[in-house]
Amino acid sequence: MRVVIQRVRHAAVHVENREVGSIGEGLLIFLGIEEEDGEEDLNWLASKIVKLRIFPDEQDQMNLSVMDHGGSILVVSQFTLHALTKKGNRPSFIRAAEPEKAKRLYLQMIDLLSELTQKPVAQGEFGAMMDVSLLNWGPVTIWIDTKRKE
Repeated sequence: MRVVIQRVRHAAVHVENREVGSIGEGLLIFLGIEEEDGEEDLNWLASKIVKLRIFPDEQDQMNLSVMDHGGSILVVSQFTLHALTKKGNRPSFIRAAEPEKAKRLYLQMIDLLSELTQKPVAQGEFGAMMDVSLLNWGPVTIWIDTKRKE
């Protein structure tokens, strides 16, 4: 599993000109799922996301998690995070999970994040062409891959 996490002032997802998910201050998470991903990746990553200390404290130091800050989470599926670009100029997405598996893990991630934060988690629409708008706060953008755990 790969995620790109952006600390945002606000973010929203639209599908065919209708808003399907939005948040104020919090984390916008682009989630890419590959065929090899499973429950272990899901649990490790969800725990890492909610504990990631990237929000400012009283001294303006990044010491608070999204839960400490009281922020919200918006999760958007993005299979293109598994693009292979080594050969040629057209990305290959053969590592991305098949839609059925990816959707199942995507929805499990949303449920798990909601359970861990004790708050509803906003979401995009799996498999849809989405327009995502955001105001990146910082900017702070973090990339995490469960296979690398760096």
